[in-house]
Amino acid sequence: MALDLFARVALFPLLAGQAIWTRKKALNLPEPDGPRRARVGQGPVLRILIAGDSSAAGVGVATQDQALSGQLAGALSREYQVHWHLIAKTGATTQDTLHRLARQDPAPGPFDIAIVALGVNDVTKLVPLRRWLARQAALVDLLETRFGARLIYLSGLPPVRYFPLLPQPLRWVLGRRAERFDVHIRRLASADIRTRYIPLSFEMDAALMAPDGFHPGPDVYAKWAEIVAGHIRADWPPDQT
Repeated sequence: MALDLFARVALFPLLAGQAIWTRKKALNLPEPDGPRRARVGQGPVLRILIAGDSSAAGVGVATQDQALSGQLAGALSREYQVHWHLIAKTGATTQDTLHRLARQDPAPGPFDIAIVALGVNDVTKLVPLRRWLARQAALVDLLETRFGARLIYLSGLPPVRYFPLLPQPLRWVLGRRAERFDVHIRRLASADIRTRYIPLSFEMDAALMAPDGFHPGPDVYAKWAEIVAGHIRADWPPDQT
């Protein structure tokens, strides 16, 4: 902790310059085409809300079929009739998402499950860890009370240290910060019976990422969806739904 703080202070002018350069260099990929809500599959009905940032929105692929929403619905469609709804926005922080969901019509809820993908923008925008955790807790409350979510999956932070867009030492500093956030969101989820933690600790091969070097490609979204689907099957057996 002390070493990380010292490094950030000592390297601040360089890090600030790299951050500005990275924002100018980065490809501005669009959110993918396709519906933001759909019904697919046969079996017991499972209503899923997906909320978050550009990764939840599917930036890095061409269509929602290739994104988390479509891949997850496809993975679950053999056991469930999946009704899914996506509320996500590129650049969103946890605070942005709280405001967006508070204004959102809760229909077509109530939802059985909510899946949250947030944190990278809080890391890069230097939101203090304690404030971020408080907002995550508030988001869990909102998803339960306003949207009726009975079980909430909190995705961990991705391995930012592998993101090829980021130059060193900015990649190392943000990677360390993301790892710290990930440890604490895991603790928050383990302390609340309404929530589950979804690790994103699989190796982020640069060849599997989107052309911008920052977002997942279709194979990474498929891996993420399969991890989430496995947790849902374990927590929500189709023969008991």
